[in-house]
Amino acid sequence: MGTVKATAGNIKKAASLIRAGGVVAFPTETVYGLGADGLNPEACARVFEIKGRPRFDPLILHECSAARARKLFSRVPGAALKLMNEFWPGPLTLVLPKAASVPDIVTAGLKTVAVRVPANRHALALIKAAGRPIAAPSANRFGRLSPTSAAHVGKQLGGGPDLILDGGKTRIGVESTIITFSGSRPVLLRPGGLPLEEIEKIAGPALKAGKAGKAPLAPGCLKKHYAPRARLEIITPGQAVKRGADRAYLAFSKRPAGKFAAVKVLSRTGDLREAAAALFGALHALENSGARVIYAERVPGHGLGRAIMDRLKRASAK
Repeated sequence: MGTVKATAGNIKKAASLIRAGGVVAFPTETVYGLGADGLNPEACARVFEIKGRPRFDPLILHECSAARARKLFSRVPGAALKLMNEFWPGPLTLVLPKAASVPDIVTAGLKTVAVRVPANRHALALIKAAGRPIAAPSANRFGRLSPTSAAHVGKQLGGGPDLILDGGKTRIGVESTIITFSGSRPVLLRPGGLPLEEIEKIAGPALKAGKAGKAPLAPGCLKKHYAPRARLEIITPGQAVKRGADRAYLAFSKRPAGKFAAVKVLSRTGDLREAAAALFGALHALENSGARVIYAERVPGHGLGRAIMDRLKRASAK
């Protein structure tokens, strides 16, 4: 069916496809998701196949309200309830003990499940119309750059999804922050679109997750992820680099001197929210320049800068 605008009628069609076991790409406030009925193992298997995603990497379930989301957990700590009340809908994913209704394919066999309520009217309308949780990783090829527009989805996945809902560019531009708990203490599994500082105001100081084995504890936690085709090198602003037609440059706030295949500036005012929203779109553009190497400047490591640096480090991992 291709790509269609996220109108009420098309969202209704997309919901029917989800209920019938189909796969639909749709916008959220973070990035575009590749969605299927989260309680249908066969439908979820198609998501893995379309993405080329290994089965050991769990999926995030998306719901349209905190009340419905809570039914996907078997137990919810009090601190988690506080986070739900404060930040849902929003770019926060909670990893908690799963309910019996959640299929093992969604959790990659783990006893926990990742759940969030997105803050995007098209996503919420789709989930509500489908009448069931939607399992949705980012709508891209596994390990590649995340999509922040319907065009990004179409270029990477082609005719894989049964339908792509075009809701425009995403607002936040990086994936959700993922939190689990050790007793009553929050544990950061992945930095994302909700700054850790905001979470700590509600739930107290967060612990850092220990090093996991080969299988991740949550989505998007593999060492190498979010990567462009070109080699990405993280540099310090002002660092001397090789220029040329095979080099591209991702600057934080100030355009570099010299000639490159392409240059993108994330935020001329140094605003980390603006930079996060622009990150994947800029990397897609630099990748399309044909450069073999992309230099990416470090950004301040607080607020959304923590999520930006996480994505850059994973993209540059060997």
